[in-house]
Amino acid sequence: MRRRTVLAGIGLAGLRLVAARAEGKTYRVGALANTPDTPEAFDAAMFEELRTFGYVEGKNLVVEWRFSQGVNERWPALAQELVALKVDAILCGTTPAALAAKRATSTIPIIIPTAIDPVGAGLAENLARPGSNVTGGAIQSPEMSAKGLSLLKQAVPGLSRVAVLWNAGNPAFAPVWQMLDTAAGSLDLTLAKAPVREPNDFPSAFAAIVSQRPEGFLLLIDAFALQRLPMIIEFASSHRLASASTLRLFAAAGGLMSYGPSMAWSMHLAAHYLDRIFKGENPATLPFQQPTEFELVINLKTAKALGLAVPQLLLAQADEVIE
Repeated sequence: MRRRTVLAGIGLAGLRLVAARAEGKTYRVGALANTPDTPEAFDAAMFEELRTFGYVEGKNLVVEWRFSQGVNERWPALAQELVALKVDAILCGTTPAALAAKRATSTIPIIIPTAIDPVGAGLAENLARPGSNVTGGAIQSPEMSAKGLSLLKQAVPGLSRVAVLWNAGNPAFAPVWQMLDTAAGSLDLTLAKAPVREPNDFPSAFAAIVSQRPEGFLLLIDAFALQRLPMIIEFASSHRLASASTLRLFAAAGGLMSYGPSMAWSMHLAAHYLDRIFKGENPATLPFQQPTEFELVINLKTAKALGLAVPQLLLAQADEVIE
């Protein structure tokens, strides 16, 4: 049940009035993603938005896909392949991929629509003027993850320990941890940290979480975690952990709640910036844009399965309740 529609504006008003016409040229875009079936692999929303600007895959747009299958060490070679193809721009679904692309080329524009901390990770000098060939969206993950802790505290009576699963191979999570540690102290919560770096790390991370007997579970989500989202949610559900993350997809797939911007915002931004770059704009002067509105999604079916009565005050704050 959607309570109200959240529209994160990214300055597109008026741009759809006249779609760009790219006649006479075929644009070639490289795309670095983990797997073909994960949402960060640039979904239909981006291609729909590109069509409003006049770019149609198979006609005047070619997408060269490269997938790491969740192995960070593959990014440099995959980025070099795209550079050798002389693509017009490179799309990246995760910070490690964007860092590899940035090391591979200083001239081909790079867009990462879901950067966690582009400045801290070394992708940009500052958000307003990136100063290099990388731009995109900065999704404010530190603030949203801290909000997730607060929401779990409101939802779970007596919550004292929260397990946190994250990709330790993603350097963009450093500022997230700084804010999480501060938030946990103010909320009187203990964090049980469970890092993963590669697919084989999940069993030991899950075992470590169980041994610490938390009442809550927070997923710091990135492209690597998205690749195994069903398995992660199944783990949290089977151990009766109230869970939270930052993407609506998490709650829709069976997590207890999510708080953050919509994936559609990121995909629309990617299309918007591709159009501007194709028209000759310099990514160094295109700011990393930040979402201005966020949505809280609560899965009541999951709450009932956990035997959890979500407080009415929290339900009243939700933008969407899944029943």
